[in-house]
Amino acid sequence: MVTGTSQTMLIALRGNSGSGKTTVARALQRQRGRDQLAVISQDVVRGEVLWANDRAGNPAIGLIDVMARYALDRGFSVVVEGILHPDRYGDMLRRLIGDHNGRSLAYFWDVPFEETLRRHATKPKAAEFGEAEMRDWWYGAAYVDGLAEATIEVEETLDDAIRRISADCGWA
Repeated sequence: MVTGTSQTMLIALRGNSGSGKTTVARALQRQRGRDQLAVISQDVVRGEVLWANDRAGNPAIGLIDVMARYALDRGFSVVVEGILHPDRYGDMLRRLIGDHNGRSLAYFWDVPFEETLRRHATKPKAAEFGEAEMRDWWYGAAYVDGLAEATIEVEETLDDAIRRISADCGWA
């Protein structure tokens, strides 16, 4: 089912917990301004809206898809961001990107576990979970087959990633 317009952008930001995806997504949203870019966060949809465990077939997978399509069909560009484990979210992401009428981009943060711990410690929510949970969620550098994900390397700062994605979208 075709979704979005030739003018909408669909951006998938994936990676392990603490890598910087949410920070980059929110910065892109602020940069674009109101009524331009919807950010659909796996943590919010799965953890807050549905309060569901991240397992195969969890209801967040379908809701993220529906929310992204709804926003795209109303002229918003969309960032779908989160850990988005490839075994659970890969099929949905491939379908969504395949159905998108506009331009689609995908990025994967390839950041070592120790660096994700360091970055997590700087967040306001750092006390909500720690190393044990992050280690449990960790899946290394697992790309989604068929997405042609560009790699965000550990050396790239958040500002570098924001500039790069903005330029790739033609927003710079």
